[in-house]
Amino acid sequence: MYRAKENRYENMTYRRVGNSGLLLPEVSLGLWHNFGTYDNYNEMERILTRAFDAGVTHFDLANNYGPEYGSAEENFGKLFKDNFVPYRDELIISTKAGYDMWPGPYGNWGSRKYLIASLDQSLKRMGLDYVDIFYHHRPDPNTPLEETMGALSQIVKSGKALYVGISNYDGDKMKEAAAILSDLNTPFIINQNRYSILDRSIETNGLKKAAASNGKGIIAFSPLAQGLLTDRYLNGIPSDSRMVKAEGYLKEKGLDEETLSILLKLRDFAENRGQSLAQLALSWILKDDDVTSVLIGASRVSQLEDNLQVIKRTPLTKDEIEEIDKITNGYKY
Repeated sequence: MYRAKENRYENMTYRRVGNSGLLLPEVSLGLWHNFGTYDNYNEMERILTRAFDAGVTHFDLANNYGPEYGSAEENFGKLFKDNFVPYRDELIISTKAGYDMWPGPYGNWGSRKYLIASLDQSLKRMGLDYVDIFYHHRPDPNTPLEETMGALSQIVKSGKALYVGISNYDGDKMKEAAAILSDLNTPFIINQNRYSILDRSIETNGLKKAAASNGKGIIAFSPLAQGLLTDRYLNGIPSDSRMVKAEGYLKEKGLDEETLSILLKLRDFAENRGQSLAQLALSWILKDDDVTSVLIGASRVSQLEDNLQVIKRTPLTKDEIEEIDKITNGYKY
């Protein structure tokens, strides 16, 4: 049986989620990739236990993470049973619903039917009585926001989640959701959105400013732009990469000369301050208190270890932030 290191909380910094009482580690672990049907269970176990030993208390999932759909939650359930049962009260476990999950009209989007049924399935897959945070994964243009937020409220009142969050909402829609949930006395505390040096849409769509002004946290996913902000693509496109396999949003645009030029300049900038490109990208996300935590993924322990070095970072100065802005010059991947 796994026994966590006694000094696991010595190095990690924990940030308050908006105005709530909850703290999250600066670095959280996402199970979007590498925890599905076709991945190595032993390596999953090594990644999760090493993360927890380093003070990573937050594991983030969704109903359709895999592939296959549900398999990341199933594997996490096994890992939890084998390793983490004694530490349940030290963990923040989150999951989501909002994207395609099962056939027919009730397995997608944001209806009360879908959200409540999906969480029931997620809890069974993970072997949990409750999750700490349950998210609506994306806005539903065809379901009244009152219904979707009402379902989140009911989920908290039923004891199946302690807090709720929303994902992929812009600033205006977040404020609407926050007002409804406030009227329902529901603890809405956090937004999960894509954010990186190469994708700053939460700054342009008002989400970052609205979250701060409304006392809500932000947790950033894809901080490494699904691998672009690492050394992986600097010398060509690997045959086993997501870009070749057309996974995720990397399939939308190739690695053109402009992108590569920016990445090389960022790599040089990172090396001059004693960091890898990935470590610089994570440092940039955590440059201010508006972002509560950054979600990293890992396919192997060595990758996790490299990313965790950001805990020991030297904070970026104002001049360094401005230099990064000059390098990217408004670029968006």
